[in-house]
Amino acid sequence: MAELHDASGVTSRDPALRWWTAGSRGPRILFVMGFGMRGDVWRPQIEGLRSDHRVAWFDHRGVGESPRGDRRVWTMKDMADDAVGVLDALGWDDAHLVGVSMGGMVAQEIALRFEPRLRSLTLIATHEGGRLPAKLPTWVGMRQFVRANTSRGPARLEAMKTLLYPPEFAARFDPATLGERMAAQFGRPVAKETLVGQLSAVLRHDTGDRLGRLTLPTLIVKPSKDVLIKPSSSDRLRRRIAHARLLELADAGHGVTFQCAAEVNEGIRRHVNDAEMTSLARRGSSVHA
Repeated sequence: MAELHDASGVTSRDPALRWWTAGSRGPRILFVMGFGMRGDVWRPQIEGLRSDHRVAWFDHRGVGESPRGDRRVWTMKDMADDAVGVLDALGWDDAHLVGVSMGGMVAQEIALRFEPRLRSLTLIATHEGGRLPAKLPTWVGMRQFVRANTSRGPARLEAMKTLLYPPEFAARFDPATLGERMAAQFGRPVAKETLVGQLSAVLRHDTGDRLGRLTLPTLIVKPSKDVLIKPSSSDRLRRRIAHARLLELADAGHGVTFQCAAEVNEGIRRHVNDAEMTSLARRGSSVHA
């Protein structure tokens, strides 16, 4: 695959996370990836948005090129601090924030604790946490999640395919191309210690009672055939966050950022542009007040 990034570096925090950037003009977007995944799984969005946006992504602690550090478990607050450390390393005072799955949980925590540093928020296939039943996936999702994170080789890739994509999509997609793409993105399993650390954060994630504080322009992307995060979770987020907009993708699974890349990219682009226009209008009003 072609090189994605224009620049790369590490944060000054402990552990020092590896980050990458692409694009040289336009609004700044920070992407936050989900459970056990490297940051470059955002490839469809990076390739689709880099021509008119400055985009950044990173590997979570213990994933890809980022060390795990000494702690055995951590929280969403820890991972939010990690992501803000990426903004600091980039010298970005603010940015548009996009998170998927666990990355969407991290993004919620960032928005709640560092709202002045964000220009907009996009939450994809994620939930607010809280009571355990609300966090649990479907039976199919639970089974494939366990297989995907305990298997190796072809068994892991097959479980990932079932977890991320509805069977109709997987069946009509070219098997060789899909297999090659999945092997490149998901072929290297993450250490068990990292998965335990992330899972402990997911199980303790709970932002529901705090989300009403947010005033950020927020887009929620709901893949309606998601077997890992219940689609109704997106509806709850929409009710919790004032003036949040919902983009529902009727035939999409948890792997919506790849399956429906064009629709997701267009949704992010419009949302970011709308937020930029609103910010400009507010600044203009304050100047003439």
